[in-house]
Amino acid sequence: MRRLTLLLTLVTALCLPLTTVADVVVASWNIKHLGWAESGKRYDMLAQVIQGTDIVAIQEIMGEESLERLSQEVSALTGEPWKYMASHLIGRGSYREAYGFLWRDSAVEYVDGAVVFLDNRDIFSREPLSARFRSKRSGTEFALANIHVLYGDSVSDRLPEIRALADYWDWLAEVYGDTPRLLVGDFNLDFDHQGWDELRQRGVSSMVQGGATTLGTANGRYANEYDHILAIPGRLNISRRGKVEFPSILGISHTDARDSVSDHAPVWVALGNADYRLPERTRASINTRAEAANDARYDCVDLNRSDADALDRLPHIGPARAEDIIRMRPWHDVASLTKIRGIGEASLNAILHSELLCGS
Repeated sequence: MRRLTLLLTLVTALCLPLTTVADVVVASWNIKHLGWAESGKRYDMLAQVIQGTDIVAIQEIMGEESLERLSQEVSALTGEPWKYMASHLIGRGSYREAYGFLWRDSAVEYVDGAVVFLDNRDIFSREPLSARFRSKRSGTEFALANIHVLYGDSVSDRLPEIRALADYWDWLAEVYGDTPRLLVGDFNLDFDHQGWDELRQRGVSSMVQGGATTLGTANGRYANEYDHILAIPGRLNISRRGKVEFPSILGISHTDARDSVSDHAPVWVALGNADYRLPERTRASINTRAEAANDARYDCVDLNRSDADALDRLPHIGPARAEDIIRMRPWHDVASLTKIRGIGEASLNAILHSELLCGS
């Protein structure tokens, strides 16, 4: 009996690493104009895709409140809390974006070092955000840096920022020491371009190569390999990697995906025994909701008859303004909507051009 007990103890000890070494899935996703009221963003679809990751670096955030909303959506979907971090809005001129990190609280924890790069040479249009994180499953620490390189009018406009990434990589080493680094984001440049040479000389490679990541207009077609996860091979135990072809997962066309989700596919790497996986119910549930949304497009919105949920489909009309519309009935013309506080000429034009109103 004692021998059997010792054997069971040994088997248990040998099996423990199979559960404890499981690490995390790290992803990067340019979510086109996350937070623009006019974008008609499908947060439910975003959450369906993100649930297969443990931490995702997000580009093109137009306001922190949109990242908060996304964290709530993913938390509700997965039944566990997700935390987030956002930078301030960054950019030159009137157009600005924020960076963000969104992570599963049971798998990842923020350690320290959250900082937006201080670009003394003023090369970056949107200075990158970085922070140090730790896997709660294995204790693995990594520094994660997030950037969206300027697109400009041509490749030559992108090259100054691409070349400056070599110095930024060195700066990350000064800030985070020996912690392995991941530089992720939308770089607007294929990694085969010679503009990466200085970074390659430092031993940095693209961990997700071999496939375009921007959605083409034709279904199933991807156009450009712009999104990368960069690292020095061997510093982290990267076991799997890939991109998420989310339109096929969600059962929507590339056109609909570009309009309501994003024009970029997320890229990811798995550390240790982790893997990007979605629950079996995902495709069925999201397709049902997508079909309902598509059907709703053909039901016009009537200012005098539609309920609050239908009115909320109009641009710039949230729950509060929908209640105002109901309270102020009857409406004799659409232009009178400017009587509602917060609806001006621009909002009225957006409503008219949405083609959602009955008779439009």
